Amino acid sequence: MEVSSVSDLYDGLKGAVKDKGGEVDLLDAEKMRAEGIDLLAYNAALGGSEEVRAESRRLIKAVAGALGIRSASIQGLYDAMGRGTVSGFTVPAINIRGLTYETARAVFRSAAKINTTAMLFEIAKSEIGYTDQRPAEYASQCLAAAVKEGHTGPVFLQGDHFQVKKTAYDKDRDKELGALRDLIAEALDADFFNIDIDASTLVDLSKPTVPEQQRPNFETTAFFTDYIRENEPSGVTVSVGGEIGEVGGKNSTEEELRAFMDGFLAELGEGHKGISKISIQTGTSHGGVPLPDGTVAEVKVDFDTIEKLSKVSRGDYGLSGVVQHGASTLPDDAFHHFVERGCAEVHLATGFQNMIYDSGAFPSELKEEVYSYIREKHSDERKDDQTDEQFIYKTRKKGFGPFKEKMMNLPGDVKDQIGRELEQRFDLLFKELNCADTAPHVKKHVG
Repeated sequence: MEVSSVSDLYDGLKGAVKDKGGEVDLLDAEKMRAEGIDLLAYNAALGGSEEVRAESRRLIKAVAGALGIRSASIQGLYDAMGRGTVSGFTVPAINIRGLTYETARAVFRSAAKINTTAMLFEIAKSEIGYTDQRPAEYASQCLAAAVKEGHTGPVFLQGDHFQVKKTAYDKDRDKELGALRDLIAEALDADFFNIDIDASTLVDLSKPTVPEQQRPNFETTAFFTDYIRENEPSGVTVSVGGEIGEVGGKNSTEEELRAFMDGFLAELGEGHKGISKISIQTGTSHGGVPLPDGTVAEVKVDFDTIEKLSKVSRGDYGLSGVVQHGASTLPDDAFHHFVERGCAEVHLATGFQNMIYDSGAFPSELKEEVYSYIREKHSDERKDDQTDEQFIYKTRKKGFGPFKEKMMNLPGDVKDQIGRELEQRFDLLFKELNCADTAPHVKKHVG
């Protein structure tokens, strides 16, 4: 499936697409969906040269556009949620760490069953590194999946946890801010029109007042929001998210939310649109807390805080509501509470990673190869009191990048089975988050 030259790529697409002096002519949509898009998705990630990968990504975007598929900002929908004209559901934001094409296909199949397009495909700053997926590649996989599954309309790509690392910030502020600015520029260039800025790492609890504690957070978030506004494409208002409580820390308070928002709005450049949502801490942690046997401890989410801060964020600041991180490993019966308490967006990641590794279809020999690699290459991350099961659970996410090619080259029936299992999971999550028949809201407010 890998091709070594652009001419070979076009040979593989003969009859489906043609390049006409830089313009792409889609000749046969059905042939493209049946065969061509698989070839393009694979070579957008693993093509034999950078030229092949770049051309594959260009063609995916062009084919998607010809079929009425485009990357978009969810800002219009979130503005409507902030006004109270749209409500009653929570938007899932889905991080895909491996088998991205197959997983995104499962999302689109599940969404089509219930007439929803209100979902975000996201990748975090940290995930970009250990999954070996730069924004342009990730975007290509999601758009290709949309083509394959017959989706039409917007696809919401989101940069998740575009985070300021405090140790690096303290060492060289300008360098750390410059690196994040470069990542934002790269994401915008890849048509990521939804970006979550996370400067909550800079909150300084040693300061005597809450506004002073939040100051480095809101100043930095305003700095990057201004940068986004100055660089977003004409006609696009990027949906920007802020964060007041680092996931895994203490639960957020109304005083913190107000201190952040009041300071942020005062710092924001004149005439610039602010944020559309705000992430808070409610008791969860990324990936869950593994017990000695590798299972995940039950976590109690502070839904009262979600409800209270969502009301404040909408009523007083016009935001869509609050965002919940670290939710994919929660029990099934927890998700409907996010809807009932007015949570705008919920981030889901580790649970899908776990399903891939733990699927009965995933080859046991490949899993052991990944685990052996983790034990060897990441032994310095093992804590003294961790069992091997706990260590593997927390660290196996770092196997997706080094083993991306092997996973993408798994037999088709293996990937199909994993895709069906993921689809069933998305079926449940979409149902619990009350996403059915939300496509009309998206069409009205996003277009």
